Amino acid sequence: MMKNFFFFCALVSITVLSAQELQGKAIYKSKSKIEISLEGRNIPAAQKQMIMERMKKMSEKTFELTFSQKESSYKEQEQLEAGAAAGGMRMVFAGMGGSGSAYYKNIQDKIYLNENELFGKVFLIQDELPKWEWKMHPETKKIGNYTCYKATATRARDTVLMKRFEKMQVDAKPKKEKDSTQTKKRQGRQRLLSRIGADENPEIIAWFTPEIPVSQGPSDYWGLPGLILEINDGRSSLLCSEIRLNQDAEEKIKRPSKGKKVTQQEYNTIMADKMEEMSERFRAGDGRRGRAGKGISIRIQN
Repeated sequence: MMKNFFFFCALVSITVLSAQELQGKAIYKSKSKIEISLEGRNIPAAQKQMIMERMKKMSEKTFELTFSQKESSYKEQEQLEAGAAAGGMRMVFAGMGGSGSAYYKNIQDKIYLNENELFGKVFLIQDELPKWEWKMHPETKKIGNYTCYKATATRARDTVLMKRFEKMQVDAKPKKEKDSTQTKKRQGRQRLLSRIGADENPEIIAWFTPEIPVSQGPSDYWGLPGLILEINDGRSSLLCSEIRLNQDAEEKIKRPSKGKKVTQQEYNTIMADKMEEMSERFRAGDGRRGRAGKGISIRIQN
């Protein structure tokens, strides 16, 4: 049955490609689970409610994927940050590559370029595209006017990076607690590190449509016989809300070029070093940011 399905997809693809070079743009809406507690902070109840409402609203981002048969560019649409109106609260939400930057895929050459900012420095990550081992399922559903098919895969985590996080989690446990405040701080750090390391190989659920026969998708997802219109990894989801085909024939897909060139492994090592440095500062008592309500920065990663 699945062989017949793929044969059908191949026929559709050949027919479309013979007619024209298919390209277009897809708009995706994202939603992420937010795990944060404001308990113990000297923040009025009304302000806490306002903060949570703003966080929920800002976690619902919009991304655009510009694609052709062999390449694509995926980036977050620009949006304003919540500033000083929240009583000194500054909320920063970091997505794939950050607002304005791009994640470029070339499925013909099997490479990707990801322009990303980390602690004020721009990096250009260049590496091989991840090899997704997709498993097909018989379920179908409609997304807009398109019939979509279900596929699943697992994302392999970077074991070197996870070992670094595990080491930080162990190092965050002092031999003797000084007081209840120190205990709460330690538990907070451990909860953060455990969330980073959770779901070592999460299941990815994708819904793709052969009616748009390009092997593209949002973020680093690709490799299915049709455009991926929905992705869910258990923590966040991406759902296509709009598709425009062959309307911007002159729009070119640009390869990112800014930043220090590194591989994904090199970037992960730099990120782990920075995380470990921050953890050391917190253990030394240098991570405190003054009185409640001043200089608080909250990050939510898609």
